[in-house]
Amino acid sequence: MTAITKQVVQKAIDEYIAGLQPSLRELNLKIHGNPELAYKEYQAHDVLCEFLESQGIPTDRHAYGLKTAFESRVGDPAGRCVNFNAEYDALPGIGHACGHNLIATASVTAFLALAFAIQRFNLPGQAQLLGTPAEEEGGGKIDLIRAGAYEKADVSLMMHPISDEELTTHNILGIAGQASISCYDITAVYHGHSAHAAVSPWEGINALDAVVAAYNNISMLRQQLRPDERVHGAILQAPSITNAIPELTRTRYTIRSRTMERTRQLGTRVRQCLEAGALATGCKIELEEDQIYGDLVVNPPLCKGFAECMEDQGVTVLATHEDLMAGSTDQGNVSQIMPALHAVVGIPVSNGAKNHTRDFTAAAAGDKAHRRTVLAGKAMAMTGWRILVDEEFYQDVKGAFSVTKGVSL
Repeated sequence: MTAITKQVVQKAIDEYIAGLQPSLRELNLKIHGNPELAYKEYQAHDVLCEFLESQGIPTDRHAYGLKTAFESRVGDPAGRCVNFNAEYDALPGIGHACGHNLIATASVTAFLALAFAIQRFNLPGQAQLLGTPAEEEGGGKIDLIRAGAYEKADVSLMMHPISDEELTTHNILGIAGQASISCYDITAVYHGHSAHAAVSPWEGINALDAVVAAYNNISMLRQQLRPDERVHGAILQAPSITNAIPELTRTRYTIRSRTMERTRQLGTRVRQCLEAGALATGCKIELEEDQIYGDLVVNPPLCKGFAECMEDQGVTVLATHEDLMAGSTDQGNVSQIMPALHAVVGIPVSNGAKNHTRDFTAAAAGDKAHRRTVLAGKAMAMTGWRILVDEEFYQDVKGAFSVTKGVSL
């Protein structure tokens, strides 16, 4: 096909997205102003679908058996497919303290921009936008992987906001590629037997003792953990009276390690600590283990390509960074099955507060955060354009994945 220069495509995308700016800002604020928890993002789902449909984009609501997932596709399915993931779940009590309203805005911007370029320049290939619920808890992308949502995608792109104070000391505003660790949750419910705590305590089986014993077991386990491993938990249900032997308690622990396999191994040790609490007290135990979030596999050529596209937007982004991110994401699972980007982009936070704080929630609604998010979205679109039209670039990305990919699902 006739070569179309990067500059021509970039200019067309810039002009197109400039016309959408008021609508994108409104979309961002609607999601931010109504935070919803994992798998319950009903309004965010509807608002996003309505916006896409208003732009003439066919949208499959409640996609792949998930009530708050959606999918849009534009282009020729015979060519390569570039996926963008929109997250939009919030945190209990503190709203969009991880900036998922910005993630949704960036991915919508990227998808619409690439879809526009595909149609305007008759490009080969396809753009896919997935609405991916429950990143904070549950793993919506893992559900979507298992339902086949990513089967036609060749590359997956998304960004995540962080405080720019973590970056500006290095004269950058983002990192395109930084590996994350794997994690999952185990919930334990202890069933004891109630009895009068003063008259006949010997007739009871103490569920509070079970959860305390498990807590102590895990606390002792921590001294044997690797430097990149974490186990942290909370007691979710405890007795509220003192004159009866507690008959029911509930606790949850998050297990984090470098890879999915090591997370499974550490999870086995934590599970034994929980089971020991039941064994020691005579309680019955119910265990529920969540889906494992995979470690994020960095793809250097893809990250370099995104960093170059961000530079074109006037934003300096480091291509890769060797330090591990302490957090986890279900985009890690996507990166286990295809080349994937999970770039972090800095936004201004008044006191430099990190994600999962009220200060970050406030910052995620800011004008400057929105503007940087849109720039990142346009850079993702241009990275996607290269995937579709630049064979050498795509083969580099594909080759790097075959070398560096982690353990598959």
